[in-house]
Amino acid sequence: MQAPEVLGGRYRLGPVLGRGGMAEVRDAWDQRLGRPVAVKLLYPSVSTQPDTRRRFATEARAAAALNHPHVVAVHDTGVHEGRHYIVLERLPGQNLADLLARHGPLPVEQVRAILRDVLSALSAAHLSGVLHRDIKPANILFTEFGGVKIADFGVAKSPDTPQTLTNRVFGTMAYLPSDRIAGRPATPSDDLYALGVVAYEALTGRRAYPQDNLSALADAIAAGRLAPLTSVRPDVDPALAATIERAIARDPRWRFATAEQMRRSLDPPPPRAGRAGAVLAVAAILLIVALVALLVVA
Repeated sequence: MQAPEVLGGRYRLGPVLGRGGMAEVRDAWDQRLGRPVAVKLLYPSVSTQPDTRRRFATEARAAAALNHPHVVAVHDTGVHEGRHYIVLERLPGQNLADLLARHGPLPVEQVRAILRDVLSALSAAHLSGVLHRDIKPANILFTEFGGVKIADFGVAKSPDTPQTLTNRVFGTMAYLPSDRIAGRPATPSDDLYALGVVAYEALTGRRAYPQDNLSALADAIAAGRLAPLTSVRPDVDPALAATIERAIARDPRWRFATAEQMRRSLDPPPPRAGRAGAVLAVAAILLIVALVALLVVA
């Protein structure tokens, strides 16, 4: 029986949890601290590429610098036999993509709660000068208590990102606005657009833009022809529907500028006293006046 692989004399690797374009994520055990962790390990084929190593280092620094309750924590980084790795907080739950694949559309209030958590993380990231640039269901992970954390800052833009990389289009096309696909520099609004597309998918149980062909997908996003959210999910309240529709507006001038601005729009306005309430108030006042008049006459 082959002995388990140990990274840096400390992290005992277990099964593969997921695979991406440049790295795999492995279940692991921190032998020094006696706790489960996740290890993101670059593939050998890309470990020698300077650009890939730079992006990997950017991911580690960006996530570690945030130290936010809704961002997956970075514990350590290192190199093992030429392969770079990042040691991450191990979450017991699944990601949003898994949940949607298994259960379909989510309850309205669950989606609103997910948006609050992600917007809290994005607000902190943007204030620190970090753009995630790849918000999608697979990068939204659930905690054991039902909250969520965002993961995978592999294509993030931070203050120390080399200038030569800033105008390249990173991310997953289905969650990018058309003006970004066309090459416009990334902005915080792009993360909010992506989150709006994620929310649409979470409420409808289907991708906003399901085209597999990249050219057809780009054309569909540019056209922006989506079924109105309330026609697919009539139970979505106007405040949440309006928030999502504004986030994914075709015209970037209509979108939210900040995560905090989007978060404030999530909830319906507090109920206002209606006409019936006003009539009752007037009736009560008249009753008091009549009683006072009777007492004076008496």
